[in-house]
Amino acid sequence: FISIAVPALTFFLLTAVGLDLTRDDFVRVRRQWAVVCAGLVAPIVLLPPIALGLIWAFQPAPEVAAGLLLVAACPIGGISNTYSYLARASTALSVTLTGLSSLFASVTIPAIGRGLELSLGRPFELAAPIPLLLGQLVLTLGLPVALGMWIRHRRPDIAERHRPALQRLAFGGIAVVLLLVIVADPQAFVGGLNTTVPLAAVFVVISALAGWMTASMLTRDRNDRFTLAAEFGTRNVAVATTIAVTLLGRVEFARFATTYFLTELPLMLVAVALFRRGGSGRPIAR
Repeated sequence: FISIAVPALTFFLLTAVGLDLTRDDFVRVRRQWAVVCAGLVAPIVLLPPIALGLIWAFQPAPEVAAGLLLVAACPIGGISNTYSYLARASTALSVTLTGLSSLFASVTIPAIGRGLELSLGRPFELAAPIPLLLGQLVLTLGLPVALGMWIRHRRPDIAERHRPALQRLAFGGIAVVLLLVIVADPQAFVGGLNTTVPLAAVFVVISALAGWMTASMLTRDRNDRFTLAAEFGTRNVAVATTIAVTLLGRVEFARFATTYFLTELPLMLVAVALFRRGGSGRPIAR
């Protein structure tokens, strides 16, 4: 049930994201080449050193440390698009960064793995799961977003009339995803409350702050700043889990990815609520 429900909910969430987008949104993103480049390159440069610093500070168990490094090496998670959508931030920028990050992951993941090998002085061979990345790019990102945009183009009245209800459903959908992930492995969740959850929480917060500060150097638009913060703080835990289990053969490395996702969701929802309370610089439909 969980293996069907979570992808279905994700598909629905990203379809709602697509309902909020138009072609003009992506035209604007094309003019933001500096922000796009920073959103793609800066996480590769900043997140692995942040992870290494936290490992030095927290001194976690070796399998937790490896899980954190693995998460830091992965591309942007697709749920970041929902965070930007719920925050009324730059959703088209988020979709663009997520898609390009997944597209380039076949190069960036091995490159980060090589950098970690040099830093740690021990093997940390990483390879990108190309079929999973392509499947995510097409089926769980491109298809639902394109479907939502097509519905908006053909029936804009539907998108406008049901926008508040869709936002409420999106919040509820994220809550259901969180609940289902906890139910899938409650022992991992409870067992990590005193150890891995604090480490994951600090990594999420520092990564998001790094994204906000990176964007602040390039744009005054607080919506773009929030989007980059969400992109930095959201990692693709499905890719991390696949690498750990199928490519490295280390199931214990994947446990941190689950904890990270459980920690990231509520933290990002709090960030969304605070951002919306502060007021966004432009309406949802842009």
